[in-house]
Amino acid sequence: MNTYLVTQANLSAERSTETVVREAIDGGVDVVQLREKETSARERYRLARTLRDLTSETGVTFVVNDRVDIAAAVGADGVHLGDDDLPVTVARAQLGENALVGRSVSTVEGARRAVDEGADYLGVGAVFSTSSKDVAEEQSNVGVETVAAIADAVDVPFVAIGGITAENAAEVVEAGADGVAVISEITAASEPETATRRLASAVESGRKER
Repeated sequence: MNTYLVTQANLSAERSTETVVREAIDGGVDVVQLREKETSARERYRLARTLRDLTSETGVTFVVNDRVDIAAAVGADGVHLGDDDLPVTVARAQLGENALVGRSVSTVEGARRAVDEGADYLGVGAVFSTSSKDVAEEQSNVGVETVAAIADAVDVPFVAIGGITAENAAEVVEAGADGVAVISEITAASEPETATRRLASAVESGRKER
């Protein structure tokens, strides 16, 4: 779980989500999460089917944000949940024991609670300020210190998210994150494949500095 792409079409410079994901896969992305909250359930389902095919062909992990029903319908590898979504235990019951269930957290207490509920991995953030998604003030800019504290507190893998770039990715990985999750760093890049490679290189650099 080095590089984790969260899709968001309105940041993609009028390219399709499919195009951005294809290029990110060519760049070596490890996980693709379908977000696209501004689209209808039908459109998200259509996109999910397309991305499931793409990721299956290339061995990339595919998860769906929020929507357990869509994840189940397309045979996604799992689902990623936030504070307003179904509980981890309910998602697990719906998707089965082999599914990945991720959980967004911003505090040590939240991380421990998510792990106790059975989350397989965490998304920790927003580490830095971000404009890519709406984040409550108390969950924004939580800092590298929180990343380090959560690394000490839990044993499941986690990615740092929120304001992550190729310039600061090494810092959060050195602090304890297993990888980084991004939206605009890949989606808005002129060359998503190159941006993915740069991000992966930064993650590897951070891992060597631990």
